[in-house]
Amino acid sequence: MKFNDIAFARKRIVMAMRGALSAPVTAVSAAVLASSMIVAPAIAQQTGGLAGKVTVQGDVDPTTVTVTASSPNMPKPRSTQLKENGSFNLPFLIPGNYTVKVEAANGASRTVQLEVLLDQTASVDITLPAVADEAEVITIVGTNLVRSGDSSLSNSLGESAIKGLPIGQSYRDLLKIIPGVEYTENSTLGPSAGGSGRDNSYAFDGVNVTLPLFGTLAAEPSTHDIANVSIDRGGAKAIGFNRSGGFSINTTSKSGTNEFHGNLEYRIQPASLEADRDDTDGSTFEQDQSWITGSFSGPLIEDELYFYSSYYRPETTRDSKVTAYGETKDYEIVRDEYFGKLTWAPTADLLFNMSYRTSEKEGKGLSVGDTSADSTSEGSLDEQNIFTLDGSYYLGDATTLSFNFSQYELETSSRPDTLLPSVTPQLGDALNIAQLDQQGLFNVPNLDLDDPNYDNTVALALINQYGYQEGGQRIGGGDVGAASQINVNNFYRDAFEFNIDHEMEVAGAYHTLHFGIQYQEGKEELARRSNGWGSISYIGGRQPDGDYSGDTPVYYQAIVEAGSFLDASGESVPPVESWVETYNIEINDTIEHGDFIYNVGVLISQDTYFGQGLKKNSNNVSGYELAPGNKYEMHKIDFSDMIQPRLGVTWQFQPDATVFANFASYNPDASSLARAASWARNSQNTLNVYFDQDGNYLDSEARPGSSGKFFQEGIKPRRTDEITIGMTKNLESGWMLRGHVRHREVSHPWEDTWNYSREYDYDGPFGGVPDWIAAKGPYIPELEDYRAEVGGSSYVIAELDGAKNKYWEVSLEGEYFAERWYINASYVWSHYYGNYDQDITNGASDGNFFIGSSLLADGIGRQLWDGKYGKLNGDRPHKVKVFGYYTTDWNANIGANFFYQSGDVWEAWDGSLYGYSSSTIRFAEPAGSRRESSHWQLDLNYRQDWIINDDLALEFAADIFNVFDKQTGYDYDPYVTNETFGQPRDLINPRRIQLSVNLVF
Repeated sequence: MKFNDIAFARKRIVMAMRGALSAPVTAVSAAVLASSMIVAPAIAQQTGGLAGKVTVQGDVDPTTVTVTASSPNMPKPRSTQLKENGSFNLPFLIPGNYTVKVEAANGASRTVQLEVLLDQTASVDITLPAVADEAEVITIVGTNLVRSGDSSLSNSLGESAIKGLPIGQSYRDLLKIIPGVEYTENSTLGPSAGGSGRDNSYAFDGVNVTLPLFGTLAAEPSTHDIANVSIDRGGAKAIGFNRSGGFSINTTSKSGTNEFHGNLEYRIQPASLEADRDDTDGSTFEQDQSWITGSFSGPLIEDELYFYSSYYRPETTRDSKVTAYGETKDYEIVRDEYFGKLTWAPTADLLFNMSYRTSEKEGKGLSVGDTSADSTSEGSLDEQNIFTLDGSYYLGDATTLSFNFSQYELETSSRPDTLLPSVTPQLGDALNIAQLDQQGLFNVPNLDLDDPNYDNTVALALINQYGYQEGGQRIGGGDVGAASQINVNNFYRDAFEFNIDHEMEVAGAYHTLHFGIQYQEGKEELARRSNGWGSISYIGGRQPDGDYSGDTPVYYQAIVEAGSFLDASGESVPPVESWVETYNIEINDTIEHGDFIYNVGVLISQDTYFGQGLKKNSNNVSGYELAPGNKYEMHKIDFSDMIQPRLGVTWQFQPDATVFANFASYNPDASSLARAASWARNSQNTLNVYFDQDGNYLDSEARPGSSGKFFQEGIKPRRTDEITIGMTKNLESGWMLRGHVRHREVSHPWEDTWNYSREYDYDGPFGGVPDWIAAKGPYIPELEDYRAEVGGSSYVIAELDGAKNKYWEVSLEGEYFAERWYINASYVWSHYYGNYDQDITNGASDGNFFIGSSLLADGIGRQLWDGKYGKLNGDRPHKVKVFGYYTTDWNANIGANFFYQSGDVWEAWDGSLYGYSSSTIRFAEPAGSRRESSHWQLDLNYRQDWIINDDLALEFAADIFNVFDKQTGYDYDPYVTNETFGQPRDLINPRRIQLSVNLVF
């Protein structure tokens, strides 16, 4: 690789110049200049595109002029002829730096260099002289964080931006520089950007890696393999099957070229380079992190078949924790990931990509209590595989066919570090009380001298045997043995899509037509098993949990998962399987006429939920009969119920300015109901198993749990409607400005709720059930008839009455760029309010919680009329982001990222106001009545390139995150009964420094 040949790629983050470029016989028209701008987020593949218009001087026939685009990333150049009006379009180009040559038959030509970004079509207008000359190659420079001047709020950035800014190693880190997207340090829940953090959509190489049923980011792609990122925040066209009620993000991986390339990087973040971590629980720990990355790429067949391969190994370690029982094993997470990709162009009109990513992440010593023995620690094992095959066939100047097939697998398990394979629980078997620390997780008892029914003599013996030392004596209340549960949760998704894109001119208007169809099947498997006898407690002769009514006193109780027991044939309860089957059909027409671009499109969708445990029976009132293990169609949302129009118009009223307006509707596909409402939930229940003083089996019973649910008749699917109005303006000073106003409204959310909750009779702090809701009666009047046939829950899946959210956003964004400088600045004011908060449905929000079957609307105090109207989670009125970098004369890059945002909202919770001991999401004041502290942060990086020779270089880099160590508190404790009420339960990560050395060849 010739390093001097890629100075353009290293030094420029910008893609299209704002301002006119001209020479005596050549010009790049102001329309390029006006925007690099994008005709559309054009294609649903892992590609971008190039379009524009050539002004031909003299008598040259435009249809004889050829436009050829070539790039190191494209095995073969792609060419097209100008149309009669001088326009051209080259879709389905692999993102990267391109040389575009326009050439007439008489030898007259012009050449420009620019960058094509993911999901964007760069627009370039060129003037071609009448005769051949020796004009220089023109490099078009502009922003790598591209914003279209049309209806869609899209941002795209390339490899140089990812490398030049202090972003981090995680896919999630990319979001912190996107205008209007809040900064969070959640590990599971996505950030809010005009909607719920569970309604975002995530893709890697076009593969949907959003966690099926839960709507969170399941995959852990790092930035080392990412070449381009595209983010759509709103105003979507009917292109790309975008149903996200939040934002949609897609990335492409790096590809091979005609030259062999490679790198080996080592990056560290030692505890010594991290500021003291002020944990809110008073505990501290020292953590070391390191990353090893390597890649190798090149041609298998020159100008036809390229390969790219990589290896990635992040490691996180912490010093061993000291508990009441002594030292524990070190905390350790190690991941090994391998990736391979082929890019094949058998002809100039055919292009295929195939890739496979496999990863294994193992954790040890991840969780152990302060009064627990080392043997009780828990670990994890996650295995992930992503396969994708996509292709495009360019049928000349007018039509392109494309397809994408992908398979996604994520198999996860949380498990004890100490397994007990020799202990197989069986109902009727005795508990070995002589070795309780080898039977499961034994909770060491305490003495209770005030209870005459409690056997303190046996309790004291257990404390002396298993308790921890404190002050020279044994103390109870700790845990010994092994962690109690093995939790296996696997997710799968298969997807296929096919697209046709066609261009034509009708009555002086230029139409770009898009037709697409997509099929997806998402699946979840859930199996829970106990480790040995699970969790074992000493009851000491008292009445245990549940309804035990035997004559023999219970001394020991084990909580065991039903899946741990074997039936007469030696089989255990099978995993719970849930499926979601989705069809999407989209049609879009982008119409260019004069100074106007119109967009007319529609996306229609159908979702079908499948569970287990029933089968159809038309003779029954419910329409079902019991059939354990049988897959059944639970609920279907038809195409007619999910018609999502996409309409927009852009007016270029000046060569360097546009105004635009857009209307779009979305039916988010994130839903947990395929499992949450399934009859199979009853099969994975938990049992209380009772034993006498000698460990002999007494009895067992199922612990309370959820069961299958029916759907309310005629409910409409959840929907987000959006209106966007905005303007772009390019200034001669080099600034590009863009502003917009956006409004979103969410309606028709579903939740599980008691069938008769409209008839609750109570007077809470916010009153009771509104009269207009109470008058509606039960959600399913015939529910008891249904339950008489097949059982199931008294809770139903219903459309919550009067549920609605609203979001307003006013945004101003500006970019400035020069030869060495790039600056991006944005300010966004927003307001997010309503009565349906999908992100706060539990005591903690950062997790995979059911969508559509949560604690919301579960009982008195949790209904929408119980103070739920107000500011919603994610309502941060002010967000400021400024980032950029400077390229020096000495082969160095200096990057910075600054952001400020308002604190999130919260409110006090108090169940006693409603007559309950549980306060979770039982509001004592209107939603969002209080606000957390605001947060600001500065991140910096410095990268020095040392070019050893034309084929070898070393890169040294230092990244400093949270330079001023702003450990702002967040996630405030809302429980009024807690001593920590109103205090933050977590803190922003402290200042930390990463150092790296990268050998590039």
